[in-house]
Amino acid sequence: MEKPHKKLDVWQVAMDLAIEIYRITESFPKEEKYGLTNQVRRAAVSVPSNIAEGAARQTKKEFVNYLHMAQGSLSELDTQLEVARRLAFLDGKIWEDLDKILERVDKMLTGLIRHQSAHKPSPHA
Repeated sequence: MEKPHKKLDVWQVAMDLAIEIYRITESFPKEEKYGLTNQVRRAAVSVPSNIAEGAARQTKKEFVNYLHMAQGSLSELDTQLEVARRLAFLDGKIWEDLDKILERVDKMLTGLIRHQSAHKPSPHA
């Protein structure tokens, strides 16, 4: 099975982000396991998952729709990480590093959306 999403730089960076989120949330309080920890992890995994699902779609319009969903998940993750920071589950340095990665993924998604939207509607793969 061909996996077009694996060729996308944004998918690779989003995957690295998801893995980093899993590592960082291991230090969240145990009572947050089914709360914020779970929500943060789900949002982080949703970003590359939506990119992958979109890349497997037949049209650029569908692909762009999933890229927008990935951006939505990224915004959700940003909000959840802000909550974690304000609750002192994340220190300042970790927050800054994560924020830079979130910004990078968002810019990559925006660029890919613009690129895909600039071309005639046809299969992207």
